[in-house]
Amino acid sequence: MRSTAQPAGKLSPRSIAIWTAVALIGAAGWAMLALARGEEISAAWMVAAALGSYAIGYRFYARFIATRVLRVDKTRATPAERLDNGIDYHPTDRRVLLGHHFAAIAGAGPLVGPVLAAQMGYLPGTIWIVVGVILAGAVQDMVTLFFSMRRDGKSLGQMAREEIGPIGGAAALLAVLAIMIILLAVLALVVVNALAESPWGTFSIGMTIPIALFMGFYLRVLRPGRVTEVSLIGIALLLLALVSGRWVAESSWADTFTLAPSTLVIWILVYSFVASILPVWMLLAPRDYLSTFMKIGTIGLLAVGVVVTLPTMKMEGITDFAGGGDGPVFAGSLFPFVFITIACGALSGFHALISSGTTPKMIQKETQIRMIGYGSMLMESFVAIMAMVAASIIDPGLYFAMNAPAGVIGDNVHAASEAVRNLGYSISPEQLAAAAKAVEEHSLLSRTGGAPTLAIGVSNIFSEVIGGAGMKAFWYHFAIMFEALFILTALDAGTRVGRFMLQDMLGNVYKPFRRVSWWPGLLLSSAVIVALWGYFLWVGVHEPLGGINQLFPLFGIANQLLAAVALAVCTTLLVKSGRLKWAWVTAVPLVWDAVVTLTASWQKVFSSDPKVGFFQQRADYQEAIDQGKVIAPAKNMDDMHTVVTNSTVDGVLSALFAILVIVVLADAARTCVRAVRNPEGARMHEAPYEKSNLVEPAGLIATKEEKAEKAEHEAALVAAGQRGGEPGGDSR
Repeated sequence: MRSTAQPAGKLSPRSIAIWTAVALIGAAGWAMLALARGEEISAAWMVAAALGSYAIGYRFYARFIATRVLRVDKTRATPAERLDNGIDYHPTDRRVLLGHHFAAIAGAGPLVGPVLAAQMGYLPGTIWIVVGVILAGAVQDMVTLFFSMRRDGKSLGQMAREEIGPIGGAAALLAVLAIMIILLAVLALVVVNALAESPWGTFSIGMTIPIALFMGFYLRVLRPGRVTEVSLIGIALLLLALVSGRWVAESSWADTFTLAPSTLVIWILVYSFVASILPVWMLLAPRDYLSTFMKIGTIGLLAVGVVVTLPTMKMEGITDFAGGGDGPVFAGSLFPFVFITIACGALSGFHALISSGTTPKMIQKETQIRMIGYGSMLMESFVAIMAMVAASIIDPGLYFAMNAPAGVIGDNVHAASEAVRNLGYSISPEQLAAAAKAVEEHSLLSRTGGAPTLAIGVSNIFSEVIGGAGMKAFWYHFAIMFEALFILTALDAGTRVGRFMLQDMLGNVYKPFRRVSWWPGLLLSSAVIVALWGYFLWVGVHEPLGGINQLFPLFGIANQLLAAVALAVCTTLLVKSGRLKWAWVTAVPLVWDAVVTLTASWQKVFSSDPKVGFFQQRADYQEAIDQGKVIAPAKNMDDMHTVVTNSTVDGVLSALFAILVIVVLADAARTCVRAVRNPEGARMHEAPYEKSNLVEPAGLIATKEEKAEKAEHEAALVAAGQRGGEPGGDSR
């Protein structure tokens, strides 16, 4: 990826030829996906459509936003440079920061959401993933990062309070913090479920912590700025940890690393607290950077595997469940629920928290927001595409047997085979048993949540390239561990961001909290955030229908409502800063997201279908209680009462979150109208301009001009007797 601070000039004939070829490849992929009727097509066409679209979007649309809309300024000092304190504010090499930002935003969503949405066919979800990220998700991430960076890295809620107004701001602060707690607890639960009783996964992921600490001190103390050098060392150590994990799982040490869910909860809470208070260069940034190698490496190899093996799409382009809304995996029609189920990968409010949390306090140059904000989101979107591929290349009968709940499928292969046949697909009991045996699992029935389905798809592709059928079990369990690593990196960064949010809120009452690295406030805020989501996690692990399990159904809608808040703040800031003619860049995705998410909220509250509407579900279970009946998934009357409570809480919170977001949108609209009528009266809270003394490349690969500028700057530092190489280091 390359970026410059100047608007692009005319393309050379060579560039025109290259970009024409890229566009044609992408168009061919889309044509094959859209025009296929009844016949199986290669998954490679989906990869081509996605990559071609991403390249065009990054090269042209992202550059347009950075240069014309936001007008990034490479001469302006960022908060990382101006406020560097070695704890939260720290100029971080663009490659390390790209890894941190990607690892922080890429949680469970891009892996799980597309797998679940595949029940409606691969085409609707694929279109949303690609078009949504280019026009909405990546735009939100980059613009939020820019405006937070211009405000000393303030959190999304605090920006809403200062720029929209006290009423909308208060609603935003409350909604953002509440949603944040739910998202963190859900992410943590997925990690616990993935690592419980898995010595291989626990050991390998645990080893990334000391490796990251070593990398952090290596860059800070031993060899400052030597990013390429430490990257090679980190990759070698990571691969060793992965291989050693399997050795440990087969050795006498296995019991030591075989942890019960409750033990994992404690360790995750301790790790999240420590990671949120240590200097960002010490653990968080290098660990996320290290994890990115595994994430991108695995997804990249998966894409190569698709091109080499050319698996065909077994799932239909659009299934009957898309129109009926009665799918066994999740209930609801294509609109709006596909756009809610696929959150991360297309548009995710959680990303706005990272873009207004850790990243704006670490970025070296304004010109890097295109690569880090927009580019990272495209990378995550490709992860979602590969998850869709993995779910679509397996037999549809196996897909529905794995993803439909036990109440639909039954508890044995014969019942599952019959249930799948009733859904319009076929798979024999022998095939179900063989699929489980191939990956050394007792059963694959009702392995809901998406992760096992993705692992099956990954194992099918990788085993064809390396090892054959005998390696399916290895690749399956590797993919399960890979997903846990994916999610844990979002958890530690999310906890730190939650701490920033709480400090911003408390700073409105007691000013010392505004200093995010003030140790008393830092420790107290971190402890409160960890305690809040930790409580829901602990109860959820011990009570199948309690704790975060109670709030899990709110995950998708809450995340997308958060995106509406972020896009509203960005649109307001564009208008207030005199960029009214460019406000459509965030206003269009804002309108779409608001319509989709508020429609989904309305249906979840008021739908008469108990599989969709919370209050209807409550009424049905209450009626059954009055009649002395027990309805699945409840197993006894205590469970029945718990379901009634859960449905009530979920319905009330869904309505509350929607109302809070409507308040934010209304106040934002009022502020925008006032700014248009009286531009001179619009009060901004942007930090004053200070000239930057850093010279760093804008993109992943430095241009010839950037290398020359960097060399000239370092020569001037040497001549002046100052030390070169920090914090940017080598620019290769």
